[in-house]
Amino acid sequence: MNLLYYTSLILVIFFGGKFAMAGTVEVGVVIAFTIYVQKLFRPIQDLSEKFTIFQSAMASIERVFILLEEEESIVNAPKVNPENLKGDVVFKDVCFGYEKDEPVLRNVSFEVKAGQTIAFVGATGSGKTTIMSLLTRLFDIDQGEILIDGQSIKDYDKYFLRSRIIPVLQDVFLFSGDIRGNIALLNTDISDERIWQAAEFVNAAPFIRKFSDGLDHHVTEGGSTLSQGERQLLSFARALVHRPDILILDEATASIDTQTELLIQDAIEKVVQGRTTFVVAHRLSTIRGADNIIVMHKGAIAEMGTHNELLKKKGLYADLHRLQYASQKDNE
Repeated sequence: MNLLYYTSLILVIFFGGKFAMAGTVEVGVVIAFTIYVQKLFRPIQDLSEKFTIFQSAMASIERVFILLEEEESIVNAPKVNPENLKGDVVFKDVCFGYEKDEPVLRNVSFEVKAGQTIAFVGATGSGKTTIMSLLTRLFDIDQGEILIDGQSIKDYDKYFLRSRIIPVLQDVFLFSGDIRGNIALLNTDISDERIWQAAEFVNAAPFIRKFSDGLDHHVTEGGSTLSQGERQLLSFARALVHRPDILILDEATASIDTQTELLIQDAIEKVVQGRTTFVVAHRLSTIRGADNIIVMHKGAIAEMGTHNELLKKKGLYADLHRLQYASQKDNE
């Protein structure tokens, strides 16, 4: 269409200029024809652009239907239907890989009693976050067994599990809307009073009150108008207001300032009380009080114990602790 348009324009200017110089037509007629050509081709060019958009939309729709027709990989066959979870978790020789012949976890075994806090540390890619994904049954294990309250994880309704096991992630995503909707997640059973209680508990209420419209304050998609610390506090309020039985904290104190970290640490201490809590952390200072610390290395458990026990072993955990302490000294 562009080729036709410019060819027509060149012909009008060439022959119109020739006739104008010969005195056959007026210069104004040539200008008028130039404008006519532009007005003729403008809607045609718009239609051609719409056709391109239409073709792109058809390709996208095809991908959407392929996704909708994809068979569900997690078979949901609930055999037990409890109201809540106590929080006892057992991993027995769990092996898992996202691709065949590429194991991510190798014979991982550990036990967590209800109400305990267990922390996972290790290098990036050692399998820490994968364990959290298996706990919420985003993937099914290849070998071994995962038990929650003495029942296989496959005996539970996966949607029930995900409603009782709440994650607080490092990268908090906030939806376009208001603060109320981002905390309650459109659950109409959650009242404003309950939201305020959760916000007060996790130290999020002070900054919410700074907004003139409070819980009705508009939030852009991704929460770009809020700081990283404010988004993190909202994520704690979101987790608490749904009253989870098991809590997952995945790098929840990363990428924030010291003052906000103190608020979040205080929120964590309150939230984990009486709940089984799984913590994934790089900052070892945040997990000193954990009941058990598991050091992951290349998909397997390298060490296990409390903070003091692992330091005495002088293994991987002691090396990580020494490196972090040295880097903090250098920064000071």
